[in-house]
Amino acid sequence: MGEKDILILAIESSCDETAAAVVKNGREVLSNVISSQIELHKLYGGVVPEIASRKHIEKINQVIEKALAAADTSLDDLDAVAVTYGPGLVGALLVGVAEAKAISFAKNLPLVGVHHIEGHISANYIENKDLEPPFICLVVSGGHTHLVRVKDYGEYEILGRTRDDAAGEAFDKVARAIGLGYPGGPKIDRLAKEGNPDAIAFPRGKIEGSPYDFSFSGLKSAVLNYLNGCQMKGEPIVEADVAASFQKSVTDVLVEHAMMAVQESGLDKLAIAGGVASNGALRAAMEQACAENGVRFYRPSPILCTDNAAMIGAAAYYEYIKGVRHGLDLNAVPNLKLGER
Repeated sequence: MGEKDILILAIESSCDETAAAVVKNGREVLSNVISSQIELHKLYGGVVPEIASRKHIEKINQVIEKALAAADTSLDDLDAVAVTYGPGLVGALLVGVAEAKAISFAKNLPLVGVHHIEGHISANYIENKDLEPPFICLVVSGGHTHLVRVKDYGEYEILGRTRDDAAGEAFDKVARAIGLGYPGGPKIDRLAKEGNPDAIAFPRGKIEGSPYDFSFSGLKSAVLNYLNGCQMKGEPIVEADVAASFQKSVTDVLVEHAMMAVQESGLDKLAIAGGVASNGALRAAMEQACAENGVRFYRPSPILCTDNAAMIGAAAYYEYIKGVRHGLDLNAVPNLKLGER
């Protein structure tokens, strides 16, 4: 790289967090501001897209101003503006995309559209300055469960993905069934610490002929059937045991698939990313499996696992130096596939 530092303002609004960050050279976060709407959506037991979009509109200018101020930077100091343009909720994405295009136009700055999952994967670069591709990354969040071979910056091969529910979605649905409410992941993680993970034998989803793919809908149904069965027979339900046994079923599958991918690819580096990557049981199980198999394990801090703009700035930097630019016709693509441009 040349001597000049590259400063990127990054914007993320794909779901219910309005976020902005200023990132230097792809790995140094000068500011990372997140405005969460979780309290609002709790009332409805999940994210309401229309409300999310309206809140983004209310918050986005303030969040960007805060991010610039915290980084002691102005729009005139920037080299580019980056934004998540998919996948996500279309109305929510559009707010960020429109904002980024406005700044790009007004300040004549290059515009770089970023894939949300690439952002999650790139969160690993921020805290692990030594991490370079190639490596295997397991992306687990509310909407996605992907096992990805990161061949190079911005170059991905999807080895496996979920055929039905994402891992985070299963957490939310099971949490709702045992009366924990939204958001399910952190609540199950907490409750599971008090339970016995071997109390109930829940299934581990496998897909014939696709060893890297995931399926969580059968597990979710098994938990619901177990709860219904207990109620019908008048048997007590130990919620902590249900949470712990369910969580172990999910983590066992995630760890097994990730380890298999690492061994068969001949790579010795594994990273995790996405909201569910902040789950304590998953982090501990992955760490142990990696230690036993001589694999180097990378994970972002919990704050960088959930949706944030710093990770978008990290991904954007590698796109920017490769010469990727988007025009003012950039649009939100709610079902954007990884590796698509």
